Formats: sequence, structure tokens, C-alpha cells
Amino acid sequence: MAGPLRRDGRGVHPDRDFPAYGSTALRHPKRPLVPLHDPETELSAPFLGAGPIGPLDGDLTAQHDGAPLGERIVVTGRVRDGNGTPLAGQLVEVWQANASGRYAQAEDAHDAPLDPNFTGVGRCLTDEHGDYRFVTVKPGPYPWRNHDKAWRPAHIHFSLFGTAFASRLITQMYFPGDPLVAYDPVMRSVTDAAARDRMVASFDLDATVDQWATGYRWDIVLRGPDRTVFESDLPEEVR
Repeated sequence: MAGPLRRDGRGVHPDRDFPAYGSTALRHPKRPLVPLHDPETELSAPFLGAGPIGPLDGDLTAQHDGAPLGERIVVTGRVRDGNGTPLAGQLVEVWQANASGRYAQAEDAHDAPLDPNFTGVGRCLTDEHGDYRFVTVKPGPYPWRNHDKAWRPAHIHFSLFGTAFASRLITQMYFPGDPLVAYDPVMRSVTDAAARDRMVASFDLDATVDQWATGYRWDIVLRGPDRTVFESDLPEEVR
């Protein structure tokens, strides 16, 4: 299990042991995996959150008493299978740092300010055309301890579910023109240039709301040669 992880014969996916990540030497599997029988909870559709998806779950700027600080954006896209077929009714979740580059979770020790009007978590279901839509603020970059002068680019985490929690896929979306992307080991671990390009959203004038928010489009492909790179394909450190 210490060898490189490759799928689809394309050489797209990174090695499990990626030198740019110091901790991958300790965290990726080196022994044969032990198969486990899925418990009943893994075989049923997930039910996350405190209740059914509500009208504000997809609008991260309207979940509190006031408006969050930062550049308001709309992120939209289509979820497709390997044949290009749109997938309706798919649960899509996002989480991200605030405009200052800090997560609301207590584990985040970055000294950037928290925003009391921004939790940074949202979810929605794809519509009949396979489209999702989130309203949020553009996340800020933040420092991390992977290497000297290490800063993560602005990014949004995406999670997609199939019919069970065990089929969950996690990935990250980046923003166009961000100079930090070229230095990011998460992005650099994806050695295929076309696959890296697919991790970057594009500015979308159609999704832009006049006098209110800029728009970005980012499609997600679950299988096939144009498949989105998911974190199960990346070194263990990124998870």
C-alpha cells in the first residue's frame, strides 16, 4: 500500500506519499487494508443536519441576524456522471473559511478575526437539471504549517453523497487568478495539468447578480476521463 495510487490508467491521481506534504510519510497506509462489512447505517441514505434542507441552507450569507463581511459571491454548477448525464436530487454540502481566512470551528487557531454572521457551512439538493447553487462570501487565504511561508489559496470544500454515507466524495474548488494556487501542495500533488484546471472555477457572468454579487461556475463530474479530483484520490494528509 506504500506505492503510488493510480486509477483509470490515466496517471492523474497523486502518490499516497507526496514529499511536499511532510505528514504523508506518517499518515498514508503502508500495510494491507482490512476489509470491513458495512454496518446497516452505511447502507441507508444519510440524513445530516438538524432537519430537512431549508431555504437558507444554501445561502450562507442569510443564516444569521446580520450580513457577513467580505465579497459576496454566487457559486453554481452542475453535477454529472461519467456519461455527462445530470444528476438530480444529489446532496451537496460546502464548508469554508470566512473572508479573513478563518474557520468557525474551535480547532482553527489562526488569529484572523471571526465573523459572528458567518458560520461557513451550507447544503442543497441538485435540481432536476443537476444544478446546485450557493450564495456565500469569497473565503480568504490562511497560513498553515506544512512548509515555510505556507498559505492555502482561497478555496471551498465540497461534499457529495450518493445513496449512502459510505459513498461520500469530498473535493475542493479554487478561484481563477489566485497566485497562491501555483504554490499549493494540495494542487501540485495533482500532476495532470488538465485535472488541476478542472479544480478551478470560472467567472460566470450569468450567475453574477447585478449590483449584488459576482458569480462563479464549477461543474462536478463523478466518473470518467473528465472526473473531478476528489480527496480520496489525494495524499492522506489533505483529508
